Amino acid sequence: MGLSGSEVVTCQDWRAEMSYTVKEVFLTLQGEGCQTGRVAVFCRFSGCNLWNGRAADRQAALCSFCDTDFVGTDGKNGGRYAEAECLADQVERVWCEGIEVEDREARWVVLTGGEPLLQVDEALIDALHRRGFRVAVETNGTLAAPVGLDWICVSPKGDNRLLITAGDELKLVYPQQDCEPEHFERLNFQNFLLQPRDEGGDRRHEAAALSYCLAHPRWKLSLQTHKWLGIP
Repeated sequence: MGLSGSEVVTCQDWRAEMSYTVKEVFLTLQGEGCQTGRVAVFCRFSGCNLWNGRAADRQAALCSFCDTDFVGTDGKNGGRYAEAECLADQVERVWCEGIEVEDREARWVVLTGGEPLLQVDEALIDALHRRGFRVAVETNGTLAAPVGLDWICVSPKGDNRLLITAGDELKLVYPQQDCEPEHFERLNFQNFLLQPRDEGGDRRHEAAALSYCLAHPRWKLSLQTHKWLGIP
């Protein structure tokens, strides 16, 4: 059951460095990027440093095309988690409730947003590791990452300066003004992906991304399969 926006989850036997404001926690299949098709718990944090989430402020934002609701704590299992252990417990609970045959080697959690690195810290990463999860993050790359992450996916937005210049996956929404793919090819990422920008069913961006990947084979095409399947 989801938490109300005013509810705070606490644990009696743990003291963490900070609390966490979470929009939602849910089990799904990864819908895009290198891990497409993988079962995962998504922990979506509230807030972002490039847009406040208000429709009236979208056009003036540093990122104006976000397709995700990251405002508030009213999503499934959303709330303010007072301690790292409490949030890690919730992630484990969501995993266990949805998995019929457990395989601890398969435990995978994606920390996303909004911008998760406004809140994610080593205490949370360590708590998730203690429960057997490998920890992935999806970030805009403008904030430094804490140590201990198992998978780093950076999705650059416009000409905002990247502080994370190495990782497992650079996933570029395409096209973007002042954000051409060639600007990133010298960075130290294992995989480079181009993802068509979603603008209300406009298929031209799919054709443009496909054409670019065909001409530049270092880039792989990433599609948002979860939208086709109707899953979160």
